[in-house]
Amino acid sequence: MSHDPHATMNKLVYMANQIGKFFVSQPRGHAMPGIAKHIRDFWDPRMRAQMEDHIAEGGAGLDPIVLEALKTLPPVSRADIPVAHPTLEHH
Repeated sequence: MSHDPHATMNKLVYMANQIGKFFVSQPRGHAMPGIAKHIRDFWDPRMRAQMEDHIAEGGAGLDPIVLEALKTLPPVSRADIPVAHPTLEHH
């Protein structure tokens, strides 16, 4: 199975924007903290690190309020993210 980082990022952007749509009906003072809290509480560090990298590259595709909310989060400690190792196939 191949791993497509572009598809993964598109999925994360979609998910973040869906969270934003949920909170958009709330006053702006409640929406941004709600978006940030949800992502901080429910996304694993690997997902957040990928999003941080995406934002550093400009944050393409993120709704403005979602981008603003994500920028309020503290950086993920990259040292705590396990490195994925490819599995060896045995024939």
